[in-house]
Amino acid sequence: MAAPVQLAAIDAGSNAIRLVIARATSPQHIQILDNERAAVRLGHNAFTRRLLDDDTIARAARVFRQFRDRMDAHQVTAYRAVATAAARESRNYRKLMDRVRRKAGIELEVISSEEEAQLVCSAVKWALGDRLQPRLIFDLGGGSLELNFFQRGVLEHRIGLPLGTIRLMETYSIKGAIDEDDANRLRHHVLAILRSALPSPPRLTRSIAVACGGNAEALVRIAPGPMIERVPSMNVRLLKDQTWRMIALDVPHRMRVFRVREDRAEVMGIAAIIITTLAKWLDLRTMLVPGVGVREGILLDLVAEQYSAGSASEEEKGRAAEMREGTLWFASRLNYNQNHAEQVARLALSLFDQLRPIHEMGADLRLLLEIGALLHDVGHFINRKAHHRHGEYLIRNGDIPGLRGWRCEMVAALVRYHNSKSEPQLEHSSYAALDGQHRRQARLLTSLLRIAEKLESEHQQRVTGVDVQIAGRKAIFVIRAIDGTRLDLAGLQRKAELFEKEFHLNAEFRRAQKKEKEVA
Repeated sequence: MAAPVQLAAIDAGSNAIRLVIARATSPQHIQILDNERAAVRLGHNAFTRRLLDDDTIARAARVFRQFRDRMDAHQVTAYRAVATAAARESRNYRKLMDRVRRKAGIELEVISSEEEAQLVCSAVKWALGDRLQPRLIFDLGGGSLELNFFQRGVLEHRIGLPLGTIRLMETYSIKGAIDEDDANRLRHHVLAILRSALPSPPRLTRSIAVACGGNAEALVRIAPGPMIERVPSMNVRLLKDQTWRMIALDVPHRMRVFRVREDRAEVMGIAAIIITTLAKWLDLRTMLVPGVGVREGILLDLVAEQYSAGSASEEEKGRAAEMREGTLWFASRLNYNQNHAEQVARLALSLFDQLRPIHEMGADLRLLLEIGALLHDVGHFINRKAHHRHGEYLIRNGDIPGLRGWRCEMVAALVRYHNSKSEPQLEHSSYAALDGQHRRQARLLTSLLRIAEKLESEHQQRVTGVDVQIAGRKAIFVIRAIDGTRLDLAGLQRKAELFEKEFHLNAEFRRAQKKEKEVA
């Protein structure tokens, strides 16, 4: 497999089935190519009768067939299709899965509420990055309300509540405008479930809360708050005012006034009641609406699979831990510059991970690159002049715990060649000790280590990251750095000569202009 990769995610929710097709050129760069939504309400009868009716299943299968055609047109190589609350609660969900498999050749999974919440939270954290740490992430769908509470970025507890919009719409037989009595009944129902699940609710007045789901995305346009770190927010007080206006209208009027589709107009009033009641219970004043959910979480998982080396066994993890510990012990004895070494290792591993679909090396070689990066300057212990040769000697003769045989020779070769003072050749003991395949791998890893070391040549840890984009026969390295950092782009170009030769790609280096995320 070669980068870039074409991926697809399908979310068969209770109110609609959604498809997104994306092109990934690295773990950080995901470009949306196609986006489709089909108003197939799987939740119809699913929460009241626990059944998916035949007509709903047939319509869903036709949509999946259309999605399959779109995926084929984009030459999708990996996909995942999941169904959530409606399928989970239906006794005949396997009938839907079988029909979709026969009609569209798509394997549909029914995922747990816990996995659904994990996917949503993963997407939110990716969308917000390091800028914001939410105290609450909640996802309101057709079948459920999932609440995820965090403390300093760590999940504290997760609660799933039967408060979906379609569930309440069909339970209370609400078909259009909602009068004051029905609105109060809905509000009291929501409040009763919240009291039962959260008898002592946290007060989140000053905390960051995030709302997900199609309803939240529709309501944020009706009750917008200020943009926070370029993320839309919803004003709870304004939403409360708009709720009374919204529920007084029938479905056709909601469609015209708020410019929404029919299936959204049917449930948005119920959604507003649920969200405003939740906000009052938790004392929320505003909430972020980043516009991501299950589909984006699936995409991120697919990209991680494409650009990872796979899961290591317990034995492999143990050996890796031993080698890493032995490396740090050895390096500390030689008075290495820990901050510099760790920065070079971090950058080298980032390059390795992003380019894995091209070089196809696994976890074993990744670990050796990390060790080589940590030890690349240990030759300074003897003399700064020719430290690359001194480093090679120290590693070959240093008896580093856990580092034996060809792995030791590989690391010694990486240290020998890290600064371009010499090129891989059979006259050098470490390189000559490797077989043909390992020599090829040593050259590939050396090319990455040289770029990483040059990025950290000032020894000041001012480069925060580098994103690799593959465009045809070109590898574009987009460098993120602290403001005011001097980047030697010409020097990087020279350091990339071995990379260009071994990866058969033309290297181009650029400074990142601003932080952007491309997943919609």
